[in-house]
Amino acid sequence: MREPNEGPSPTTTKAERPKVVGGKSLFRLLDLLDSAGYTEAAQQSVELAVDEEQRPTFATQAAQYTASPTREAAGDAGKTSKSSTRRSRAADQANAVSTENIAQNYIEAADRLSPPQPFGPQWRSLGPWTVPNGQTYGSGRVNISGRISAIAVDPNRPAHVLAGAANGGVWESFDRGASWSPRTDYAATLTVGAIAFDRRNTSVVYCGTGEGNWWAYLGAGILRSTNGGTTWTTLCQAPFVGQGFYSLIVDPGDSNHLLAGTTSGLYVSTNGGVNWTQRRTSTTWAISINPAGGTSAEILAACRDGLWRSTNGGTSWTAVTLPSAPASFNRLAVSIAPSNPQVAYAWGANGATAQLWRRTTTTWAAITIPPGVSTGQAWYDWYVEASPDRTTEVYCGAIDAYRGNLSGTTWTWTNLSSKSGTGSSIHPDQHAIAFEPGQPNTIYCGNDGGLYRSPDRGITWQHCNNGLVISEYEYIDHDYGSSRFLIGGTQDNGTERWTGSMVWEHIADGDGGDCAINRTDPNIVFHSYYGVSPERSSTRGNFGSWTGIAPSVPSGESSLFYPPFECSANGGDTIALGGQSLFVSRNNGTAWVRLALPSGSLASAMYIPNVDNVFVGTTDGRIFKTHWGGSSWSTPSALTTPRSSASLSDIFVDSSNLNRLWATYRTVGGGRVYRSDDGGSHWIDRTAGLPNLPMNAVAVDNWNSNRVWVAADLGVYQTTDGGATWGNYSNALPNAFVGDLIFHPHARVLRAGTRNRGVWEIPVDGWMTQPICGVQWTGHLLANQTKRWFTWGWPATWHMIWTVMPTTVRPGSPQILWKTQVERASAEFATYWITVQNLTSAPIDFEGRYCILSRY
Repeated sequence: MREPNEGPSPTTTKAERPKVVGGKSLFRLLDLLDSAGYTEAAQQSVELAVDEEQRPTFATQAAQYTASPTREAAGDAGKTSKSSTRRSRAADQANAVSTENIAQNYIEAADRLSPPQPFGPQWRSLGPWTVPNGQTYGSGRVNISGRISAIAVDPNRPAHVLAGAANGGVWESFDRGASWSPRTDYAATLTVGAIAFDRRNTSVVYCGTGEGNWWAYLGAGILRSTNGGTTWTTLCQAPFVGQGFYSLIVDPGDSNHLLAGTTSGLYVSTNGGVNWTQRRTSTTWAISINPAGGTSAEILAACRDGLWRSTNGGTSWTAVTLPSAPASFNRLAVSIAPSNPQVAYAWGANGATAQLWRRTTTTWAAITIPPGVSTGQAWYDWYVEASPDRTTEVYCGAIDAYRGNLSGTTWTWTNLSSKSGTGSSIHPDQHAIAFEPGQPNTIYCGNDGGLYRSPDRGITWQHCNNGLVISEYEYIDHDYGSSRFLIGGTQDNGTERWTGSMVWEHIADGDGGDCAINRTDPNIVFHSYYGVSPERSSTRGNFGSWTGIAPSVPSGESSLFYPPFECSANGGDTIALGGQSLFVSRNNGTAWVRLALPSGSLASAMYIPNVDNVFVGTTDGRIFKTHWGGSSWSTPSALTTPRSSASLSDIFVDSSNLNRLWATYRTVGGGRVYRSDDGGSHWIDRTAGLPNLPMNAVAVDNWNSNRVWVAADLGVYQTTDGGATWGNYSNALPNAFVGDLIFHPHARVLRAGTRNRGVWEIPVDGWMTQPICGVQWTGHLLANQTKRWFTWGWPATWHMIWTVMPTTVRPGSPQILWKTQVERASAEFATYWITVQNLTSAPIDFEGRYCILSRY
């Protein structure tokens, strides 16, 4: 979505910052890669997104914007001292992992998982099935889901549509996007970069895994379907492991001839995708082929080093001269007009400059570009497509979507995604476009908000996000007093609220960051954008109810893109958030205290076990604690470091035993799960048995402190012996990136926020299949006496029945009458008042019995 100074929310009070080179998406990606120690992937991302002239500016902004993401690729201007707020460069180099090895680790982790099993608890989806009221940059609001990276419409069945979610797999619709089914939930990776039908046999479809735009490093090869996209198998892994797809083409004249454009170059297959030959090593973003196809058909390829042409099936390539084009691009797209292949378009971005070219016969000429187009995120959102039926019409995608129409020598441009007058708007950040075969008026656009269809070339839009469960959740939190209340921050789609329906409520715009709910008073909820930007609502997050509560951050201090934010886990009004300093409030953000962290520290994880203690973890592996002494907070003191030069992702501290701590790390190449039994003086590495992946979150069973769950970049894992052994705990959970994990102690459900498969939950003890009944108390009443008893501390999420049973046998008439009344004693507990009346003229004994029907 927009930069802060462009108004990410109607209620935000976040400090304004200038636009940054590469856009917010780049900094968010670098935070993720840097924290895992994926230095090579981070450097490649910078090289793709930032041209050489802008790299000094990028390096300077990197230090100011999110502390200091990977700088090596930015050149000398990006170097930092040993006191950098990130891990040292030596540590980065020591932990460097190639993108191929990263992806291989994910493939191996996926092999340990399995499709749903019929035994044991299973995960189930909480949605969002759709989210109304989503943000646009124009008039009106729309339903949203999550980022779409690829679209393919069946050439023979126009109602049959396949959509690829960035890290949410392939989805299939038979009704033009009115409803959807997931099709690759248990593939080795859910990242999707390209989808292509074989036009000669539309039962055959190919999917290039690894989203070139963002999740490129998770590519695991090509999937193939022989039933139109309903089921998929791996066709090949080599040579694409660790590569992201941008383009995948099946020759219209030869089903065995395929071309692929990836982060590592251009590849050609002549045997249906089984084997591939690399023909160009430059990053290839788009490939377009003459619609007639065949071995001599013209093929155009948009690469980092310019536009290239082949007429021998992609075996050899010749550079195409584009007037005034740069030597290299941050992004370039190309499209041959289906209605007349002599016409073609090329759409390029380099730095702040956008250029559009049109070819007629053999001559390329620059033409007018859309007014106001932004190249800030061209590496991330960029496409061009010629209209299927008009050589004088072209569609260009960037942050906004545009349609250009040529009349005589004049181009007229229409902004299709952000309209202020007639027509409807859609979500920004455009990634993919497709046309309905035989209906050139009908177009599909995929962007950060999901999928949208227009019947009139982009004037009006219908969302296609019902049942497309692909939201990308960064963080989630729930109300302990309700089994059906949860909020979550999502990538580029704001903060959403769940109250039991699969249709979630949109409660805040912008980028949704960390969030929290006050345990004592769950009417008070918090959310944040990126940067130090918390907001508070006292109405459970109703849209428009937010008040900015950001502390004053000293000039020059920074934070992660999404800084950690927490409420006290044991009730009370203590909250905290962290960057290069720790900010703590004892009154829900009305007033803040700034506590400087030691030089070189940057907060990445946090836990508040009670109102008087705050623990904070940092990107260099350290853990600090501050304590409220009655009048002030102590200077943060360092615990023993579990693992130095590694990025902490989560902390758990047992509120009933502050000596028991858990810490997880994202940085691979060492331990990633640690336990302390003495308040952090000593740590035990409990990583053995877990996959070689970053660990993102930890949750602990309040009934059994040795039962612990951790979330990885792929899957959830459980220990029941304090981390001595681990087992897969992902039954029926898609093979998704799990970014956050929370446990509801009363409903007894574990919840996972995934990227991009929404929110899931699992009953850790299984769903109750029969009531739990017992005797709570015994009582005695004199003749005709009435008395009242009460019993307290019952979780409000539980469904209860109370009965009274005489133990004095006296047949002939009713003996007892009782009435149950309920007091909501606190936000999460209920007190039951039971009034019992003896209906007889003699004393009587009885039992007060309970029956728990459900904990949920």
